[in-house]
Amino acid sequence: MKKIRRALISVSDKKNLKTLLNIFTKYKIKIISSGGTYKEIKKLKFKCTEVSDHTGFKEILDGRVKTLHPSIYAGILSKRKNKNHKKQLKKNNFEEIDLVIVNFYPFEEVLSATNNENKIIENIDIGGPTMVRAAAKNFNDVTVITSQNQYEELINNLKSNNGSTSLSFRRKMSEEAFAETAYYDSLITNYFNIRSKNLFPKKKIIHSKLFEKLRYGENPHQQAAIYSKDKKLDVEQIHGKKLSYNNYNDIFAALNVSKSLPKNTGTVIIKHANPCGVSIHKNHIQSFNFALASDPISAFGGIVSCNFKINKNLALKMNSLFFEVIIGIDFDKDAIKILKRKKNLRIIRSNKSYMSYNENFTSKFDSILIQSPDIKIFKKNDFKIVSKIKPTREQLKNLIFSFNVCRFVQSNAIVLTHNKTTIGIGSGQPSRLDSCQIAIDKMRKFQNLENKEIFAASDAFFPFVDGIEKLIQAGVTGVIQPSGSIRDKEIIKFANQTKTILVFSKSRHFKH
Repeated sequence: MKKIRRALISVSDKKNLKTLLNIFTKYKIKIISSGGTYKEIKKLKFKCTEVSDHTGFKEILDGRVKTLHPSIYAGILSKRKNKNHKKQLKKNNFEEIDLVIVNFYPFEEVLSATNNENKIIENIDIGGPTMVRAAAKNFNDVTVITSQNQYEELINNLKSNNGSTSLSFRRKMSEEAFAETAYYDSLITNYFNIRSKNLFPKKKIIHSKLFEKLRYGENPHQQAAIYSKDKKLDVEQIHGKKLSYNNYNDIFAALNVSKSLPKNTGTVIIKHANPCGVSIHKNHIQSFNFALASDPISAFGGIVSCNFKINKNLALKMNSLFFEVIIGIDFDKDAIKILKRKKNLRIIRSNKSYMSYNENFTSKFDSILIQSPDIKIFKKNDFKIVSKIKPTREQLKNLIFSFNVCRFVQSNAIVLTHNKTTIGIGSGQPSRLDSCQIAIDKMRKFQNLENKEIFAASDAFFPFVDGIEKLIQAGVTGVIQPSGSIRDKEIIKFANQTKTILVFSKSRHFKH
């Protein structure tokens, strides 16, 4: 146990100070403070020594230098059982500081509120993190508190130990303090990385806050949690069982597709992070029905994401089927009531117009792969018509729709569509030919499209004619694929011989 005799308080967030000050009075703990915190403590009518009186040195440089003084850091860092340290403190007339309560300038909040560089730089705290690190290092003798969320635990520890703190508590607070300073510094580092457009610096610091511990990972024997940079997500759960690791993975996959579709249009059904049905009809019931018809067997137990507000009629239709999660931009009151009849159904609101993020992370074997996301909005000039037969405006829209869905399917990916709706998806096969066959088999199993236009998209080029040949033999009338194969001319020649529309993309879209 370590008796708390003297505390230094310097907080940006001054809420709930009174509860602390009352307990300090009870245990006769002396208080040192500075600036706004000192004024707040005096306003609350508690005794307090100003830092400048404690150090004998007035703050300078508009408050940039207040606590940066040997008497502060010697008081925090001295080892209480070290006789030499005690002698040096006595010689310099310095006093031990047993408790440091500091929270930092609100750099993160200022960063989200302004682009004014002067304001941002002035909200980089120097003294606060320095004191916290000093106290955290000396946890054997000093207690450090970095958030008002820890006040209750501190009070309970003081009460349980008659004005002292336990070593286990100090160690825990030290661990949390170092996490706090590391997080704070990572925000500053990333700010400068973004300013300089340095996406891949020599040392990459990733900051995030725990959003939720999950029941388990992909399988019950794996542990899992989800973290967010903003302590929030672009999704809001409004009903249902707790989300799992797999649920989140599927939700993000669904939103990636959904948010790439036209505003207020489109239904996406996801199973195991792959789309099994997508449709962008403006009639929302029709959009859902067509997406479901793409592969109704795979849709069982999947996730539905609607890029529009879900109404009562659609909710009734959805509730007649089994889905794990239903996502909508919003829900009518009647729709919510209907969907809530299933107590375990997760209902998610996601009203962001687009998932805006800058990096994708994959972590394996203590290494991290980082890349920019594949969320580019396609435009007509991203494509080149290379066949003799030119697509109509509507046909080109259908081809681009096919290609857009294709980039969200696990490679090797083939997507077949008709009337802006998927009708067959082949995903995740080592052979592109196998993906073609799976997409064709799905189409033949669930669709009746004799003499109808069928469009095909491939996420990468066909290395040989056999792939596009298989698709055309199955009834495909138009193909869209990236260029880049040494056999592109053979592919174009075959398309022309079979009177097939062929469009080349200027970019490839592997998804591993």
